[in-house]
Amino acid sequence: MAGITTKIGDVFSVKIDDSHKKYFQLIAFDITQMNSDVIRAFEKTYSIDITPELSEIIKGEVQFYAHCVTKLGLKMGYWESAGNIRDIGTTENIIFRGTNDSGTKPGEQIKVSHNWYVWKINDNDFTRVGKLKGENRNAEIGSIIPPDSIVYRMQTGKYDFVYPDFE
Repeated sequence: MAGITTKIGDVFSVKIDDSHKKYFQLIAFDITQMNSDVIRAFEKTYSIDITPELSEIIKGEVQFYAHCVTKLGLKMGYWESAGNIRDIGTTENIIFRGTNDSGTKPGEQIKVSHNWYVWKINDNDFTRVGKLKGENRNAEIGSIIPPDSIVYRMQTGKYDFVYPDFE
């Protein structure tokens, strides 16, 4: 991916369908998760022929947070660069979750895990919590998500892959 650079504050446009788009912003690099990009995807849908101000986009409600590789999504054409804005919101309260119960062979998938760990961006350690309770139930899946699955979640509100649930 030589020649493609992304930096904190970059905003990207994602085509949702033939007449609509949404946006997300690169807000951090998480050393806890292979120094991957952390994005915040915004809820609001815009007409494909409107180019809103970046300051308006980032004031919108956050749909979700995720780890991904923004350069790869650019290279593959899943999104386009829309500019950069310094305001990335607050990142210290974003929680991610993971479990070793994911990634089993087909037919052996664990549907509900009670074996969770959580972390915040650039935490030094994962915190093993077992069952997800309280604020940890709001934690986002912390795997590095492929670009097409980011687009799918922006379109539908859920991911297109199997991952254990917590209830």
